[in-house]
Amino acid sequence: MSKLANDTRVFKIDSDINVQNVSFSNRYGFTLAGHLYLPKDFNDNQKYAAIAISGPFGAVKEQSSGLYAQTLAERGFVTLAFDQSMTGESSGSRRNMASPDIFVEDYSAAVDFLGMQNFVDRERIGAIGICGLGSHVLTAAAIDVRIKAVATSVMYDMSESMWKGLNDTKTDQQRELEKQYLAQKRWEEVENGAIPGPHELVFDEKNKPVYFNKMFGKTLPEDADPVTRDFFNYYVKRAFHPRSINSNAAWDALTPMGYYNFPLQQNIETITAPKLIVTGEKAHSRYMAERAYKRLKDPKELVIVPNATHVDLYDQMDKIPFDKFDSFFKKNL
Repeated sequence: MSKLANDTRVFKIDSDINVQNVSFSNRYGFTLAGHLYLPKDFNDNQKYAAIAISGPFGAVKEQSSGLYAQTLAERGFVTLAFDQSMTGESSGSRRNMASPDIFVEDYSAAVDFLGMQNFVDRERIGAIGICGLGSHVLTAAAIDVRIKAVATSVMYDMSESMWKGLNDTKTDQQRELEKQYLAQKRWEEVENGAIPGPHELVFDEKNKPVYFNKMFGKTLPEDADPVTRDFFNYYVKRAFHPRSINSNAAWDALTPMGYYNFPLQQNIETITAPKLIVTGEKAHSRYMAERAYKRLKDPKELVIVPNATHVDLYDQMDKIPFDKFDSFFKKNL
């Protein structure tokens, strides 16, 4: 039975899966909060394959990563869904600040934690990154060879998306304007303390950066584009969580600075572990997954889910290819 007090998970809970609050530290001294899922008929004298899971970017472990963790625990894996540093229930006096280096390290810290459990086989630890954490998990796997199999679901390359814009639409002029915008926001933070803001700038018809201090309000404009509507329907409606940045807040306004200077996925060609890249046929992020897949060396596999949008693969059980995730990890762990 579940052992979580004040359970706030937003998906249908399987009461046959034992889930526990856990915490662990990364090498920068942040304490990460996680939910450890144990498979049915768990035997602590047995050695299990384990999977570390995080994402989407701006979500918490009570949302999509927890759903993935619970479902794969139902398939026999020990799984760990965790909040990234400075988000959710994880530590950090500075809140909602994203960092490519620290978020990549968080995956290695999750491997540390799993490998220290006497019921986990250290040679059978894998990892999954959902949405923006997909680019982080591939970056982690490029260096941390303890990750024996790695998978992404509707991955976003956060560095590319911030610097180049969606579909490479950001101009050189806009990048220079964005530097000025970040300089201004940095002075504001120095003078007044942390302020929220967009982690990916868009520009209005006058080519000025659009500022907001919260990802979503309670309603959307009638002319909202389909992608924004998909995100809204997940984060604000069916999967709202008060600790989720995308549900109830915004990233720290200075978040882009790290991703501009220290881009992700620089060495993913060197990943030797088996790789599974899953995306949706209609996902607006599909091109990012396909770009990463082309760079990866064998063994690798690309799965494009028919008729699925980006957000569909957060929680739509009829579209998330759990049979494929299951078979991939059982084969390679």
